Order: sequence, then C-alpha cells, then structure tokens
Amino acid sequence: MTLLRTETKPPTFSAASPLKIALVEDKRDVRESWARLINSFNDFNCMCKCASAEDALRMIPPLQPDVILMDIFLPGMSGIECTARLKTEMPGTPIVMLTASDDDELVFVALQAGADGYLLKRTTPADLRSALLDVLTGGAPMSSEIARRVVESFRQKPRERDDSVNLTAREEETLVLLSKGYSNKEIADRLGLSIETVRSHLKHIYEKMHVRSRAGAVARFISGKPIEND
Repeated sequence: MTLLRTETKPPTFSAASPLKIALVEDKRDVRESWARLINSFNDFNCMCKCASAEDALRMIPPLQPDVILMDIFLPGMSGIECTARLKTEMPGTPIVMLTASDDDELVFVALQAGADGYLLKRTTPADLRSALLDVLTGGAPMSSEIARRVVESFRQKPRERDDSVNLTAREEETLVLLSKGYSNKEIADRLGLSIETVRSHLKHIYEKMHVRSRAGAVARFISGKPIEND
C-alpha cells in the first residue's frame, strides 16, 4: 500500500476510546466480514453498517464517525455520488473508497467527488489499519496498484475537460464504462442497476453532450472537446 501524506502528529486511540468507523457496503456477507475485521482491532469500532448510499446519507451524519469506508459500486445512488453528498454535509470527515476495481478513470471520479483514499478490497488487514490511521493525519492512503495508476496519469498529457457538460456522478460512471467498451448489460451489472436505468442514463448523457450515439459520446469524452452531432 502507498500512503500519500502530510506530516502531522499521529492520533492516539485505545480500547477505551476506539476509532469510530462507518462502513457502506451493499453485499451482506462482505459487509459483515469487513465489520468483523474492523472490530478485531482493539482500537477500532465499526459503529455503523449501511447497505446503501441512501442508508448512509440518513444514518451516518448524526453519528459523526471518525472515518467512513465507502464501497464504490452500490445499487441506486453510487458510492461516488454518496461521497460527494456526505462531503458537503461532513467536510472534515475522511472517506476512503473500497472497491475490487482498479479502474483509473473511476479513481479520479472518486477523488474529484471528495474521497480521501482508495483501497482495493484485497487490502491486507495490516494495511487497512494503517490506512485508517493515516487518513486521520492528512494522508491519502491508496493501494499500490491504484497509486501507480495515479502516477502514470500525471506522466501522460491530461485529457481536457469540457465543463459545459454537467453530468451527475452516476452518469459519469456510466460514461467511463461506456468508453471502455462495456455493453448496457455489463454496465448494469458493474453498477448494480437495471438495463432500463442504464438506458435512461445514456439518454441523458447523449442529451447533455449533444450527441446521438455511443460512439459520439465516447469520442467527446476522450477528447474533452465539443464535437459535431453524428
């Protein structure tokens, strides 16, 4: 795991005053497994388990956890959009994304939404503990694979962003997967949505980007510049 950080005094916690963690994960077996792992550390307490972004927005703010662990792919509202909303309401609370995907585009979408770190779900228990402690001291913990992709992206010429297109977080996630050649069904499976919902997102994307096809949307996304309707 790679830790990008600023130097500040490390926080101290004990079993008597454990670090409070809120977990957002839609799969029950995964959620319970992560909760057990968090609680296995003497100075940690998984004080909130949410099965959806909607639950998280309702349950987490009143509890004021120290750190939020957020699954990126959730049914309904995505983890990225939930992160953006929680950051508006709780700007000082660190949010670390949890995902099985090391997709570099989604990494940047999540970071732009306000995520403070990005961990793969295969992160070891020791690295998870280090990441949770580090994010409280100004660090930006990332799994090594994620950090390499971030570094590589800075070595490449950045794609210009067309600020005239105002996509929602879910629409941008859909567009990222579309640009990688996924079918509607594959996008639906990856994002936990119905195919009809994906079609609806695509319709809105085409309208906002002023294009008429998947190819047109992908071309504009890659270039970051307006193109002619195709």
